[in-house]
Amino acid sequence: MDQQEQYLRQLKTFFWENGHNPEDYQLERLAIFATLITKKNQSVNLISRKDIAHLVENHIFISAYLAEFLPDKVTSFLDIGTGGGLPGIPLAIVRPLLKGVLVDSIKKKIDAVDDFINKLKLSNVVAENSRVENPEFIEKYSNQFDLIVSRATVPLILLVSYSLPLIKEKAFLVSIKGGDLNDEIKKAELKYKPHIKKLTVFELSYKPTNIRNEKEKKLILLELNK
Repeated sequence: MDQQEQYLRQLKTFFWENGHNPEDYQLERLAIFATLITKKNQSVNLISRKDIAHLVENHIFISAYLAEFLPDKVTSFLDIGTGGGLPGIPLAIVRPLLKGVLVDSIKKKIDAVDDFINKLKLSNVVAENSRVENPEFIEKYSNQFDLIVSRATVPLILLVSYSLPLIKEKAFLVSIKGGDLNDEIKKAELKYKPHIKKLTVFELSYKPTNIRNEKEKKLILLELNK
């Protein structure tokens, strides 16, 4: 069995055991993406080398799984600090009607992401080499997004700060994080209380390897007002 087939089997297990059934072509694209990341990671550090054995669970599946927490009405997203295209590319695969911009300040990572997008024939996302706080980026994308996603290790208070110039009048911010988030959440709520309509923390438990969320994965969902 080749590597792509192994990834496909792992993806099917995670999705089916958690009651989700993406189309076959979506699962196949996710498996191809996993294969592309694995190959590229040998020359560009897209994810931790020690984590490559858990690529499907910790990166591909979890990025696609966050789509289950999103409101149906969102139409355009920004992935801040996308790195190797996570969570933006899996999200674009399982939610093909979503339009997205994947941004990272490291050019060699964005070059890799752009190559992945082309090889996967994804027409609903583009890659941008920039910082979201740059005036040029803000001018280009101000008031455009109703969804912000991020797996970057950026404090929540900064994610809200980066998001506000770029979102429409109302938007959602989704971040996957781990560990104790109480202080981080309190700081964001204190500074941006007028802009945070609602904040919900979901325990990201899933079968078969994180049933009781022993890995302390959390998804933070904020409803934002401009």
